[in-house]
Amino acid sequence: MNIVILAAGQGKRMKSALPKVLQTLAGKPLLQHVLNTALSIQGKGSKQGPIVVVGHGAADVKEFLANVSKADPAFGKVSTALQAEQKGTGHALLQALPKLDPQEPTLVLYGDVPLTSKKTLSKLVKLADGVRGKDCALALLTQNLTNPSGYGRIVRDADGSVQGIVEEKDASLTQKAIKEINTGIMVLPTGSLKKWLKALRSSNAQGEYYLTDVIAMAVKDGVPIRTTQADDEFEIVGVNSRDQLAVLERVHQLNIANQLMDAGVSLADPARIDVRGSLECGTDVSIDVGCVFEGAVTVAAGTKIGPYCVIRNSVIGKGVTIHAYSHIDGAKVGQQSIIGPYARLRPGADLANDVHIGNFVEVKNSKIAANSKANHLAYVGDSIVGSRVNIGAGTITCNYDGVNKHQTIIEDDVFIGSDTQLVAPVRVGRGATLGAGTTLTKDAPPNQLTVSRAKQISLQWQRPVKKEKKITAKKSAPKSAKGKK
Repeated sequence: MNIVILAAGQGKRMKSALPKVLQTLAGKPLLQHVLNTALSIQGKGSKQGPIVVVGHGAADVKEFLANVSKADPAFGKVSTALQAEQKGTGHALLQALPKLDPQEPTLVLYGDVPLTSKKTLSKLVKLADGVRGKDCALALLTQNLTNPSGYGRIVRDADGSVQGIVEEKDASLTQKAIKEINTGIMVLPTGSLKKWLKALRSSNAQGEYYLTDVIAMAVKDGVPIRTTQADDEFEIVGVNSRDQLAVLERVHQLNIANQLMDAGVSLADPARIDVRGSLECGTDVSIDVGCVFEGAVTVAAGTKIGPYCVIRNSVIGKGVTIHAYSHIDGAKVGQQSIIGPYARLRPGADLANDVHIGNFVEVKNSKIAANSKANHLAYVGDSIVGSRVNIGAGTITCNYDGVNKHQTIIEDDVFIGSDTQLVAPVRVGRGATLGAGTTLTKDAPPNQLTVSRAKQISLQWQRPVKKEKKITAKKSAPKSAKGKK
């Protein structure tokens, strides 16, 4: 099947230098949502991928497609066609015509209509009979709306057969009263499409070449026209302004929230969660308000996530407790661990089971074995930490010499006192104790106390007393000589 995605519009109402189809919904560009669905419909056996018609901001859209192709080989077959002048939807599809296989039907999608489901599109494709070439039916996705303002109306005859589509600016008062609207999404017989597109005229209120005019041509040629509708209205909604984008964002997030709850996840408030990627949860996961999930996140059963946490590209084990305002990015957290509040796990943080990372503790590119803890105000970077290690408040692994990063190794059963600096590369032997305030610049032997601090002394000393400020009386101005006898 040919799939063409029209993505050439400017989107003036967005008031943005970024092309409209690259504005983000749930953390991904609108166009990427459409491409994901298109690729799922087209299947791996297709000779070519979807064709994206670009125009305004074409260089930006092509750069996006190049980047997404590098990240995901499935996008490698996506190609583009340039609509140098935006003269309407019919003119846009005409630019893609040379790339279409005439023996395959053509599905037309829109880069600013991001939430059309695979289920709806599969139903539409099936409606076109799936017959190869020009003999397939024309399948049209319509929708009945309470307020159809702004959409083209579906015109039917007395028998209910589709006769054409009239755009609102060209519609009569009677036609404007029609509730059934055109979504623009359709499946067309490619063999006939070439003739229809070349016969389009721009004699309308917009002075554009409407793709919708091919419907009347199909009727004239005796091509069957069949219609279906989406299960949910949000599937056919396009984005033309920032307020429309914001509304659709909340609709989409609520749909995700409902799916999570159906899978056994407890949400403190379904209206206050943001998933900007994929979130897979086991049963009995609890998520408080204001949490944001980005990239690919997996949360195992029984985990509790406090309010206002941000979790990105991470794997969270069973029974973990994540307290409020914690940030977890590119990390693995073992089961029964306790994180936060106000903790930060950066890329490469790999925590085993029952690890405690407390308030204002940061871990980066480090492995921490089971039953170890850093409960307050510490930084652990580029380190390997053994089991049952206690890292005291204010401890820092000094891993960066200004040019290169170096590793710190802390073996099992080590106790590190508060306000300790470990200057890497350095190793702390098994069972060692580091006294508070130690600056460790060479390896600490196992099972011994290592202390590095200045000798404590006490001196007779008088604390300074604050001096009182002297108040100086202001001199009065001399009296005027006026009035003297």
